[in-house]
Amino acid sequence: MDENFKIVEEKTLELTFTVEDESHGVFNALRHILMQNPDVEYAVYNIDHPLTGKPEMTIKTKRGKRPRIALAKAAEELKNESADFKELIDEAL
Repeated sequence: MDENFKIVEEKTLELTFTVEDESHGVFNALRHILMQNPDVEYAVYNIDHPLTGKPEMTIKTKRGKRPRIALAKAAEELKNESADFKELIDEAL
């Protein structure tokens, strides 16, 4: 596991984590993707201070579903969407 990814708390249906040096934008995009997953009950993030705080995200899944799996799927989708967007920009320039 990457040293920048830190689990704050983990329960059967809930996972709270931070990622060092990631921005509000990344967490917001990840939250958006997670909320489209029917296995996710909610995905929220908080930043204590807009300039110095680190985003902390909590994912809660529905019964029988695991938040780590939902997170892995969402991260892969975000990676693919970002690559598609980069390709679109590269073609336009």
